[in-house]
Amino acid sequence: MTHAASGADDGRGAAAVRAAPLPRAVRIGYGLGSLATGTFGTVPGLILLYYLTDVLAVPPAVAGAAVFLPKAWDVLINPVIGAVADRSRVQGGSRRPFLLVGAVTLPPLFALIFAAPPWHGAAAAGYVALLFLLAATAYAVFQVPYVTMPAEMTGDPAERGRVLGWRVAFLGAAILLSGALAPALAHAGGDAAAGYRRMGVVIGLLLAAGMLGAWRTTRAAPVVARSEAEGSLRAQFAAGRDNRAFAALAGMWAVQALAVGVMLAGTQYFATYTLRSAGAVTWLFVCMIGPLLLVMPLWNRLARARGTGYAQGCASLLFTGASAALFPTPYTAPAVGYAAVALVGVAYAGLQLLPLTLLAHTLAADAARTGRRRAATFTGLWTAVETLALALGPALFALVLTVTGFHSSAADRRVAQPPAALTGITVGMSLLPAVLSSAALLLLRRFRRESARLGHGDEVDPDTDSGAGAPSTAADAPRTQEERHRGP
Repeated sequence: MTHAASGADDGRGAAAVRAAPLPRAVRIGYGLGSLATGTFGTVPGLILLYYLTDVLAVPPAVAGAAVFLPKAWDVLINPVIGAVADRSRVQGGSRRPFLLVGAVTLPPLFALIFAAPPWHGAAAAGYVALLFLLAATAYAVFQVPYVTMPAEMTGDPAERGRVLGWRVAFLGAAILLSGALAPALAHAGGDAAAGYRRMGVVIGLLLAAGMLGAWRTTRAAPVVARSEAEGSLRAQFAAGRDNRAFAALAGMWAVQALAVGVMLAGTQYFATYTLRSAGAVTWLFVCMIGPLLLVMPLWNRLARARGTGYAQGCASLLFTGASAALFPTPYTAPAVGYAAVALVGVAYAGLQLLPLTLLAHTLAADAARTGRRRAATFTGLWTAVETLALALGPALFALVLTVTGFHSSAADRRVAQPPAALTGITVGMSLLPAVLSSAALLLLRRFRRESARLGHGDEVDPDTDSGAGAPSTAADAPRTQEERHRGP
């Protein structure tokens, strides 16, 4: 159900409200929130498993569980937070108070994760798992309302695109900055435990800057539409299941995100044991994320020329090939590994942009078909699936370490690894992500088939995202694929 901010019942008045441009400060300020989402989505997946196995001497199987189980909680808590935020009518807007709660709780909890007492083994794993669970909950309180806000701040698709453009820009900057900075801080100096504590504080401050910035600067943002909450958690899962296009898209992204999560978890091990330099992780990450902002416009151009589904397929295919190309690194020059990781980065740029575009098209189609605005429900499910997959990535890599006989160690005592473990690290960093990405291609094909069955291809014109049902005039009808490629 859509509500005009002014309460006017004149259709033209509501359209005028929706088309009013947002203040530039609101657009930029909203994007600041991605400093937090990009950072928290990157840093734990990159270094938390390694922190457990190579600093706190936690066995790989236990470490994998300590990383996975707290994030698996998101599958339940994200849809719940989405429903609570949908029903909220508190002063200051239904979303912003949630942003503030997340902003004041997540940064200190994140810092505490990496400030473990001098424990090893199961005790250390229990401490990290508990703090990570609390941090994941605080992050969900911020993230779920945050990703819903653009659809409620404006009904103008072009304006919404400008808002999301700032979000993507800050997201890329956050991933590059936090992913390069966190391991560099953690490995600076001779005391690894002190390095990780210092890193936790600095990254916590970065989280606070993004979250508090988004909360404060969006205070002037209007609310021109409200999403409808499903009545129960079961109803939310049923809505996601019944929308077959969304279910296929979420499945595709879950498998692709799992591939990304496995590779992120393996990066520090690959640097330490394959390239034989713990500090090389910073350069590996720069190679992976550096192309993000440079090539993202090219992926956007390909999506406009050939369709977003086609571009997504190209990104997944490139990720598959580049991941497999990492496998020969132990037998070649390190430059081969860096070059393969750079190609992974080119693919990763598309994977950051294109699934969200397909999600926006799918939600627009659902609103046009059902006459209901269920963005919060679907984005809650989407973020739950994404965080679960990214958490399962380190757990799956930990399983590879366990099977191949990897030996964990304390920060002040490095142990020699058996040849099988070294091979397992290379396979887990290369061939395993390649196989998962290939499976994502199959699910993408299913999504495109389901979208075609519903009559909107893989690109629905966002102009239909009015929440008022199907277009009532020829002028309001979705454009054909050819017309979309020509532009307005």
